[in-house]
Amino acid sequence: QVLLVESGGGLVQAGASLRLSCAASGGTFSRYAMGWFRQGPGKGREFVAAISDTGGTYYADSVRGRFTISRDNAKNTVYLQMSSLTPEDTAVYHCGAVTPGRWYRSASNYNYWGQGTQVTVSS
Repeated sequence: QVLLVESGGGLVQAGASLRLSCAASGGTFSRYAMGWFRQGPGKGREFVAAISDTGGTYYADSVRGRFTISRDNAKNTVYLQMSSLTPEDTAVYHCGAVTPGRWYRSASNYNYWGQGTQVTVSS
């Protein structure tokens, strides 16, 4: 079992930046691809970004150029640096771990999930 714990969410104004962290324990972190998904009010779970076990990155069109996903295998942590935030980014953000070789964009492929952290962007 892999335990994932997100942190770093909060309430910010439009245009601000936040960095989310997802700390992993159990298993071997470096062997998993990691992803970030979000679920806004009245919406389903939406793909945000993913990073492969070898460092390749993938982004949703809505966040490309504003968000950056990274990982620090020595710290068993994946990050999501978010910039130029807008109210449309308001959501609960979840990180997940997935076995490499699966389609990173699909939430159903992920093996483990964190509980999520709330990001609220006011105008």
